[in-house]
Amino acid sequence: MALVTRWTNAALDDINYIAEYIAKDSIYYAKEVASQLFDLGESAGDFPNKGRVVPELGDPSYRELFLFSYRLIYEITPSHIQIIAVIHGRRLLEIDERISLKH
Repeated sequence: MALVTRWTNAALDDINYIAEYIAKDSIYYAKEVASQLFDLGESAGDFPNKGRVVPELGDPSYRELFLFSYRLIYEITPSHIQIIAVIHGRRLLEIDERISLKH
């Protein structure tokens, strides 16, 4: 059974910033990338363990999927998938208030 996908405000802001940056060159591609990021996030609920474990965290409940040069980072909970961040692939995830490890 698929899990519901929930988006944090921070992750939504990330996609907005990415789209604004791409839109400087192409509004079409900005919309396309944003749409594909949303689709990728929504699909995480279908196969939660599909993404790889986030290397910076090493916790199997935190996973990531890739689209172009972006990392979509999410947490698997018993009831839903929580999209935490969307960052550039060359950036390391900064562990801050977005991620509260249960350990």
